[in-house]
Amino acid sequence: MTSQSQSNNLFVANLSHVSLEKLVRSKLEVLLKQHDEGGRVKNLYTQVLEQVERPMIELALHLQEGNQLKTAAFLGINRNTLRKKMTEYKIRLKQK
Repeated sequence: MTSQSQSNNLFVANLSHVSLEKLVRSKLEVLLKQHDEGGRVKNLYTQVLEQVERPMIELALHLQEGNQLKTAAFLGINRNTLRKKMTEYKIRLKQK
């Protein structure tokens, strides 16, 4: 099975059995192919970081019920870094 056909099959696979690395690789293959076809991709590194980091922070905050100290510890980052990222990505805590 080629790498491309593996990528195409990822979306029909059970996500609990597919690594994050394979999912990211699959999406990057699509983006880079678009780049080669003239659809210039700009700031790929920044785009990838934002599109992984933002949902990771949002989901971790939800899992920790909005507790920033617990979320930072869960993610393995400093609370100030978490707050900076929340500001950068305009992540707001939902009011209870």
